[in-house]
Amino acid sequence: MRLRPSQQSELALFRQMEQDEATVNFVMPYSQAEHLQTFSQPDILYLSIVEGNECIGFIILALDSDGVSVEFRRIVVSTKGRGYGQKAIALMEDYCKTVLGRSRIWLDVFDRNLRGIYIYEKFGYRYFKNEEKDSGTLLFYEKSF
Repeated sequence: MRLRPSQQSELALFRQMEQDEATVNFVMPYSQAEHLQTFSQPDILYLSIVEGNECIGFIILALDSDGVSVEFRRIVVSTKGRGYGQKAIALMEDYCKTVLGRSRIWLDVFDRNLRGIYIYEKFGYRYFKNEEKDSGTLLFYEKSF
């Protein structure tokens, strides 16, 4: 498995992956227009998760203006339960350190996403605050290295 910069032509596939029944309850899916607008922002990185020659998911990162932090905005994998997401997170962390030169990653996750919370804590992310939204409670986690 590897990560590579995404191509604009993959945005329709990403939108489809977000709409999957096992995913839609844990992310706030973007419309095609929202993906296109987000993709074109200079401080946003889309990374495709590739297994063999197939794109099996994607990650969205936002570079904070502090030059130190990265917001781990989204991860979506098309096949659940095979460890692809965890492998992709490890690759993403290495990418943030070695390619982006960042030393802190932060994220938010809905409190109902128990699988996500478990995995983030397993990777050493630490809770630092929460925020109420119309769609539920967001928990904020961070990791420094």
